[in-house]
Formats: sequence, structure tokens, C-alpha cells
Amino acid sequence: MTDLTQQKNEALTAIAGAASLDALDEERVAALGKKGWVSLALKTLGGMSPEERQQAAPAIQAVRAEIAEAIELKKAQLETAELEAKLASETIDLTLPAPAQAKGSVHPVSQVMDELAEIFADLGFEVATGPEIEDDWHNFTALNMDESHPARAMHDTFYFPDKTADGGEILLRTHTSPVQIRSMQQVAKENSGGAPMRLIAPGRVYRSDSDATHTPMFHQVEGLVIDRNIHLGHLKWTLETFLKAFFERDDIVLRLRPSYFPFTEPSVEVDVGYSHEGGRRVVGGSGDDAGHDWMELLGSGMVNARVLEMGGFDPQVWQGFAWGLGVDRLAMLKYGMNDLRAFFDGDPRWLSHYGFSPFDQPTLSAGVGAGA
Repeated sequence: MTDLTQQKNEALTAIAGAASLDALDEERVAALGKKGWVSLALKTLGGMSPEERQQAAPAIQAVRAEIAEAIELKKAQLETAELEAKLASETIDLTLPAPAQAKGSVHPVSQVMDELAEIFADLGFEVATGPEIEDDWHNFTALNMDESHPARAMHDTFYFPDKTADGGEILLRTHTSPVQIRSMQQVAKENSGGAPMRLIAPGRVYRSDSDATHTPMFHQVEGLVIDRNIHLGHLKWTLETFLKAFFERDDIVLRLRPSYFPFTEPSVEVDVGYSHEGGRRVVGGSGDDAGHDWMELLGSGMVNARVLEMGGFDPQVWQGFAWGLGVDRLAMLKYGMNDLRAFFDGDPRWLSHYGFSPFDQPTLSAGVGAGA
């Protein structure tokens, strides 16, 4: 036991004098490691008699505990000293410029959505939203589209295997027109059969199509106005006013061509005049009527009487007009893009080129005053 006490005192002195964590660890291994002197002393207990072991074991365990406690205390002191030395030597110069950070950008579709909302808000329109997973009644039937309409075919529409409670189909909406139906029903319910309405319904829509100008998911904005004594002249003025503000040009010229849509009667396709500037097509600036090049832009018309009835409005009292156009294509026309698929690739190079700074977005300087 005299040797054990001497070894303990020498070890405690060495532990107290350890100048680094590495030196302290060497002392730990020398005393408490598998071949350390404390571990070897514990192994001698097996060769002792029960009486000797009963006397020697507590003494050895006490030495082991004292050494372990001294090591932990010294380790905490060395770690504190090491941290203080590091803090003293590693300083930050707060006068240096901050390192460059990666910057995000506003996607062109989001930018155009904001521009649309801004323009139509000036014209007194509200923004309406609705579910992207729809039933076939709101998506087709309420819009006067019969069971044999081609848009209901599986190759055009994404259907779900589930059914509604009454056995109807569930699908990804193919346009935002169901939002108009739901809004009409709500307004008609709240106002006992109708009230003036002005709304736009922007959002994602889905169709089974993919090429340079079509994608399975894309964005639409549809507009609806319901009031008394309105006609196609109001529709044309609204579209002209919107396009003049959106493209920030006064030389916007529209051409309305008779067409057919189940949900409007009469229906018109709307073409816009364009010119070639800088190697690309630019809406407006196309000279006199004889020199116009025309581009089909959207479909529109007076709301069909059956659609008004489905929405809860009396067609003998209320009239309406509606239109729909692609947000992605508007972005392509205004900002000079030529492939719709790039909108959804998530390529940071494309986004850095066509995206907008969230802190320095372009403003619509023309507003709606030019069209008013």
C-alpha cells in the first residue's frame, strides 16, 4: 500500500502540472488505461485471499476515484484556458464588408401574377381562388360542357381513381373557370339571386400536354364581370385597358373574331397586333390596320345563360362577360422567352437571367390611365 500511495501522489502532481489536454491524456492512460498502474493493481485482487481482498479493494478503488476526479477537474481547467486563448487570438474585424450571399429571385410567373393583380385591382376587380382538385360538375357540367365534350377525355384531363359522394369524377382542374362558378354561387346565395361581380381567378391548371409551348401544369388567369346592361363593348374596353397597362404601350390594337366556347354566347377569339423589334415579336407598334400582324391571345365572350343559371343568377336580369388567358404566355411575350418548359426546369442560370429582384421589381408606370 505504501507503493500505491506514492504512485498516487506522483500521479496527482503530474496531473496538476499537465500543460495541455494531450499531456493530461497521457497521465490518464498511464494510471487508468488497460496497462496503467491502477488497472494492474486491481488485477492483483484476484490472487488474494478473501480477507486480503476485503482490505485491499476499497483502498485501490479510492485511489482510482481520486485520480479520475483530478483528471476531470484538470481537463475542465485546460479547456477553459484553451477557449479563452482562442477568443483572445481570433478576433473579427467588424469594419470589413460582409461576404457575398447567394440571392434568390422572383420567378417571372410570380412577377406577372403580381402585375395582373395590380392592374385589375385598379379596375375594381377582386382576386378569387379555389381548389385545384375539382369535381367534374364544377369543372365541366356547370360550364355547359356536355358528357361528350373532348376536354373530358382521359388524354386531356388528369382524373383520380376516387369518386365524389354522388359518383362523380374527381380531377385536377383544367382551367380556373370552376373558381368563377363557386364565386357566383356564393354571391348569389348571399344576395338572394345575384349582385354585380368583378373578379379575376389566377392559378395553376393541369392538362395532359407537353411541348415548347405547352406543359402539363401551367398558369391561367380568368376574368368575370356580371352586371346589368353590359355587352361585348365593355369586354373589349376591359381587355384593351388591361393590355395597355400590362405591356406599357398605347398602341395596342385588338381584333375580335367569332368563335365557340360552351360557356359563352356569343364567343370571340381575341387577337392582338404585334410587330418585330430586336428579332422578336413585340405586342403593339404594328402600324396601321393594313400592316398588322395578328397573334391569337385569348378566348372570351358573354357568359352563357345556362352558366348564369348554374351559378344562381337570373339570366333575364343579369348579363356577364368572361375571358381566359395563359399567364406563362403573357410572361413569354413581355419578357422575351421562347420555351415554356424552361419555366419549370428550376435552372438557376435561367432564373438569374429572367428572374426579378424581390427588392427592385419593375413597376407598371403606365398604370391603367393609358387605357382609361
